[in-house]
Amino acid sequence: MAQVKLRIRNATSRDLSRIHEIERLAFAHPWSLDSFRRELALPFSRLMVADAADAEAGEGPPLAGFLCRWLVAEECHILNVAVHPTMRRMGIGGELMAEAIAESKAKNIELITLEVRRSNLAARTLYRNLDFEERRLRRNYYGLGEDAIVMELTLKSATGNRK
Repeated sequence: MAQVKLRIRNATSRDLSRIHEIERLAFAHPWSLDSFRRELALPFSRLMVADAADAEAGEGPPLAGFLCRWLVAEECHILNVAVHPTMRRMGIGGELMAEAIAESKAKNIELITLEVRRSNLAARTLYRNLDFEERRLRRNYYGLGEDAIVMELTLKSATGNRK
C-alpha cells in the first residue's frame, strides 16, 4: 500500500464542493451539499479533510478524503468517512480515523462509535485494525436490505484507565 504525505485540517465552506464530489463518488446514496453545510455550522460537529501533499504540484485531487464526526457528552460518533477513488488504499482513511481517535483521547472521550455497511469489508477491516469491535447489527439501516454493523472503540475501561 502506497503512503502519501497528508495534512489533516478542519474543512471550510470553500471545501464543500470537493467534499460533496468525493461523497458522490463514494456512496450510492450520498449526503446533500446542504447536509455538509449544516455539519460545518453545528458546534458539536467537526468536518475534517485530508489534503494530499502533491496536490499543489497538480498530482492527485486537492482533497484526498474527509471525515465527519460528532462529539456529544463523552462519546464520539463517526458519521461519514470517504476517500477519493483515485486515492484509496494509501492509508488516507486510516489517517483521518487516527486524527479522530487522537482528538477523542485528548478530550477524554470514553467511546467512539460508527456504523458501517455490512458489505464494506475494506472499511470493516480498517476499523478492526484500529481496535474497533463489531457490536450490533442494524437491519436495513441503509435501505434496500443493506444492513449496518455498529462498531465501537472503548477508550476508557470501567476503572478509568485509558486504552
